[in-house]
Amino acid sequence: MPAGVPDETRPSPDALLKAAQREARGKFKIFFGAAPGVGKTYEMLVAARRRKAEGVDVVVGVVETHGRAETEAQLAGFEIVPRRRVDYKGRVLEEMDLDAILARRPALVLVDELAHSNAPGSRHLKRYLDVQELLAAGIDVYSTMNVQHVESLNDVVARITRIRVRETVPDSVVDAADEVELVDLTPADLIARLGEGKVYVHEHAQRALKHYFSPGNLTALRELALRRTAERVDDQMLSYMREHGITGPWGAGERVVVCVDPGPDAANTVRAAKRTAVGLDAELLALYVETGRHGLLNETEQARLAEALRLAEQLGAEVVRVPGRSVVEEVLAFARSRNATRVVVGKSRRSRWFELRHGSVVDQLVRSASGLAVEVAPSGDKAEPYGPTDWLLDAPRTVGPYAEGIATTAAATAAGVLIDDYVDLPNISLIFVVPVMIAAARHGLVPSLWVSGLSVLCFNFFFLPPLYQFTISDPANLLALFFLMFVAIAASALGTRTRAQTEAARREARTTAELYAFSRKIAGVIDLDDLLWIVVSHLARLMHAEIAVLMPDRSPPDAGKLVLRAAFPPDSDFSDADLAAARWSWDAERPAGRGTDTLPGGRWLFMPIRTSRSSIAVIGVLPTGKTGEVSSSARRLLEAVGNQTAVAIERVTLAADIDQARLGAERERLRSAMLTSVSHDLRTPLASIIGALSSLRSYRDRYDDATRDELLETALSQAERLDRFVGNLLDMTRLDAGVIVPKREAVEVGDLISTTLRRAGPVLKDRVVTSIVGPDLPTPSLDFVLAEQALFNILDNAAKYSAPGGRIEVEGRRADGGVKGGGVEIVVRDEGPGIDPAALGRLFDKFYRADDGDRRRAGTGLGLAIAKGFVEVQGGSIAARNRHDRRGAEFVISYPS
Repeated sequence: MPAGVPDETRPSPDALLKAAQREARGKFKIFFGAAPGVGKTYEMLVAARRRKAEGVDVVVGVVETHGRAETEAQLAGFEIVPRRRVDYKGRVLEEMDLDAILARRPALVLVDELAHSNAPGSRHLKRYLDVQELLAAGIDVYSTMNVQHVESLNDVVARITRIRVRETVPDSVVDAADEVELVDLTPADLIARLGEGKVYVHEHAQRALKHYFSPGNLTALRELALRRTAERVDDQMLSYMREHGITGPWGAGERVVVCVDPGPDAANTVRAAKRTAVGLDAELLALYVETGRHGLLNETEQARLAEALRLAEQLGAEVVRVPGRSVVEEVLAFARSRNATRVVVGKSRRSRWFELRHGSVVDQLVRSASGLAVEVAPSGDKAEPYGPTDWLLDAPRTVGPYAEGIATTAAATAAGVLIDDYVDLPNISLIFVVPVMIAAARHGLVPSLWVSGLSVLCFNFFFLPPLYQFTISDPANLLALFFLMFVAIAASALGTRTRAQTEAARREARTTAELYAFSRKIAGVIDLDDLLWIVVSHLARLMHAEIAVLMPDRSPPDAGKLVLRAAFPPDSDFSDADLAAARWSWDAERPAGRGTDTLPGGRWLFMPIRTSRSSIAVIGVLPTGKTGEVSSSARRLLEAVGNQTAVAIERVTLAADIDQARLGAERERLRSAMLTSVSHDLRTPLASIIGALSSLRSYRDRYDDATRDELLETALSQAERLDRFVGNLLDMTRLDAGVIVPKREAVEVGDLISTTLRRAGPVLKDRVVTSIVGPDLPTPSLDFVLAEQALFNILDNAAKYSAPGGRIEVEGRRADGGVKGGGVEIVVRDEGPGIDPAALGRLFDKFYRADDGDRRRAGTGLGLAIAKGFVEVQGGSIAARNRHDRRGAEFVISYPS
């Protein structure tokens, strides 16, 4: 096979990954129908009865029989989980008990009416979210739904039946089903069942026959159901072929871009684009272009925009927001950058006046989109106007801007009159452009139009003959007045657009600056508590809300439990419902709480933050504004800050983990070194002692006195060596534990040196030792025992690395070169091999022993480390270097006086 050409006979990795992910979840089967009454619930119960006969543990979560005798007969014999009772506005509602089913953990649960909306106060807003949680727990689910509940078909069904269904299920939920079984019935048979009272009671049935259940409606709905089921079967076939490496005519990878706007048809446009993407087996991208007008959107438009973008996410689209000046230019640039093949836009409902001022996006796209197919989605049934009065909605509601317009116009008029008295200026009318531009730049379109009208009236009254009358005698002046009005209105529009773009740029710059400042703040933070405090305080200031960060506890016995790690203000409190929402958000890795589909009745909004490796934390937001809601722009800001926070927390956590790993590795190295040292340095003297004593015991009479004394001397010296070794271990343990407290007293340096030399006599017996103590040395405040042990260890080290007969010098002197009042130094010099420059940095490490060619000196590698610890605990320092006058090493102990 040529290089770079994929092997189509191999299974698709993406398909195998999806199959592996499905294995960890429960199996999901939907009984799908065209209309109520076709027998979905009945068929679900029949299938469940077969599974029960096979020995499967089946329970009923919720089944609605609607009084149908056949359905009630099939329900008999099943275990039914009692429903949860919910009090709502004086009424008692019954809902499926999700927690009871999860605790019962059956193999299969029956959940009727997938599109049902749960009662307020439930964990999830919709029943399909309950089903997703059951599937995530590994429980198989059978459920039912009609074609009118499919989100992407909602507007199509509404046009057919003239009834808008409010309860919908995202297409992604239907697509995730392992099986979709179509329960089909001809329109004639369904109408007959309706007439027999098997669907509704008689009064309701007659009304339904006249409206929803007309033959034409049922035929159209049946076709929709058949088409949707056929699409699902086709998807399953393609998935099977990809999983098993079966070659086929794969699609060329089309991409559909849907343009989202704040108009009333935004949701319908998204649904139409979803249907197009499904028909083309294409990826769906939802694009919103933030132009200068974005900052002028009113609350209704912002809500519509947020709802359309949320719908696009539910339908499986990738949502992208880009800032730009021209919608058409940004749409085309985005479509080409993502290699899109089709652009879907909504039908314009703008007024002719609006399109004359701003142009038509649809027309410009059609003209400019070379190589792209442009599809115009149909509008809804109601011709709700959009655009002609938006500039009136944005008008200031206070008197100030209009009073300011009167003042600036009066000032311009006065200036014009003054100029006209002294200068013959033919185009004096241009002076009125100034107040118009001021009003447009400061207050928007409506105040600038107000000033334009005032300017025309003032120009006519003060400058056009006959003066001081609102009449025009010369037709040429009428033309001048008209052009002044035109210029004023054009200047108003341009100034308003410039103001909107400036405000949008200012908002973007402010947000970018805040994010940059935040990233700089957290860049150098290495402590987790400091980092979290910066996060909550920064977000609280940006969003005008209470902020909290919850993270899983890493210490037993509460490991995995979410705990509050930081909050602003610090006294933020959580109810049990809030904590439950936070826990669910962490477990499901989805937002929960206020403004979401899960536990929407809570006060807090919880959003999980994660990196590519794992989930990191949950950020809680409690809005303090009047609406109590988190706007879409605030959510985007929260996501941006949350992503940076997740990376920063992971960085701090990884740094701590690296430190722990480094400490663990160092601990393991020291343990290995200690075991090696102990195994050697315990066994060597013990072997000598045991050998000497066993020889004396077994052959005492055969040895003369000199031999016996020699054996006893050997045993004694090795016992002393062993005692020093054990003492070093104990001293090192005390140093590591930090329990050594010096007992200070005035110490004569000469006494310290002479006492230590006497104690080290046996160690130094084959060496030539000289000592020099300078006159009038200060008497430092030291712990005599610790200072003596430190000096002894230095002398012991010098003896090990000096040959027999070698010279060892000990000198006591002033640390400052002889000036009175300074510290003291004790210098130990030997004539050994010296110190390898590469070993100077590790010389005082625990268990480190320098090599001398193929030989390694006896010892534990603790002596110098203990000497350093004892010196430093008394406020001194110790250093090692090679001698400059000859071969050998030099150790310098410095103590303050």
